[in-house]
Amino acid sequence: MTPERYDAWYDTPRGRWIGNAEYGLIRSLLDPRPGDRVLDVGCGTGWFTRRVADDGAQVVGLDRDAEALAFARRHGAGGTSYVHGDATALPFADASFDAVLSVTALCFVEQWPCALAEIVRVGRRRFVVGLLNRHSLLWLDKGRHGGSGAYQGAHWHTRVEIGNALRVLPVCNLRYRYGVFLPSGSEVSRVLERGLPAGLPLGSFVAVAGDIGR
Repeated sequence: MTPERYDAWYDTPRGRWIGNAEYGLIRSLLDPRPGDRVLDVGCGTGWFTRRVADDGAQVVGLDRDAEALAFARRHGAGGTSYVHGDATALPFADASFDAVLSVTALCFVEQWPCALAEIVRVGRRRFVVGLLNRHSLLWLDKGRHGGSGAYQGAHWHTRVEIGNALRVLPVCNLRYRYGVFLPSGSEVSRVLERGLPAGLPLGSFVAVAGDIGR
């Protein structure tokens, strides 16, 4: 899929709903403050990077896909900049950013625990990562047998394995929030979603946040 087609998906009714639902969870946990220096690991076309910048942060997007970065730079708003790099070896010093986020990018990184450790290393205050949840309706539809469509090759995380990876890192006050329980995006599913609590561990998207301590 080209960067143009990928980013345009967020302008479709289903894409807009899913993107807004995911960013709502990310934002509530990230709590970006005006002037914060934030890193977006695996930023792709910069859709979430731009959203965080709209909230007043100074955001650096990092990705290894040169075409996606070129698109992100062309559509970048004020408060954003972009860097080519690898999530498992971030080109930044320790505690370089007030906060670090990553949205469904680590699902496509084979050594995702290493990338998670790097996210914590370069963060100063907190981190938030959005992942695909193994225990969800979307996994049953799109994740089995190696995945299909845009989910081909994706790793679907469980809370146990996320916890095991974080246990060895200097983090505390871990929070888990879930969304996109009914991923069809129909009008009925959107109405039903409003009554489902973010703590219900069955959403397709899980946002994991923690405070960083040294």
